[in-house]
Amino acid sequence: MNKIFNIIKIVFGVVGAILFVRILNAGDDAIEADAAMQTSVLAPFMYVSYVILAITILAVLIFSIKALFTGNVKKTLISLGGFILVIVISYAVSSGTETALRDGDMLSASGSRWVSTGLTAFYILAALAVLAMLLSSVRKIITK
Repeated sequence: MNKIFNIIKIVFGVVGAILFVRILNAGDDAIEADAAMQTSVLAPFMYVSYVILAITILAVLIFSIKALFTGNVKKTLISLGGFILVIVISYAVSSGTETALRDGDMLSASGSRWVSTGLTAFYILAALAVLAMLLSSVRKIITK
């Protein structure tokens, strides 16, 4: 199985390198000036990127679900519950107002609240990560 994955990686690497050289040979000015050249040179490169991204996402999902059921389910559910709790707390303390965007569109109050929720959750999780690192370091110092 590992041999098959290595062959697939080599094939995608070679195809990507060939398409990249095509882009370099075409030149920036020619690609910007001609829409047909953009389609013929850039589109295949983008499709290869999309395929690699899809394969990566699929592999992550498969191996994550596999690890979820083969590992300690109780710890996984506790961690998932903690993450959901952080999201709920972040949503509860967030507020949202309609905001004008640079391109003239409007961001709804709900959208603004979800952006605020994401930022607040990030800050909480970052603070917890720093706290965990500090506690781990202090515990190592004390036990030595």
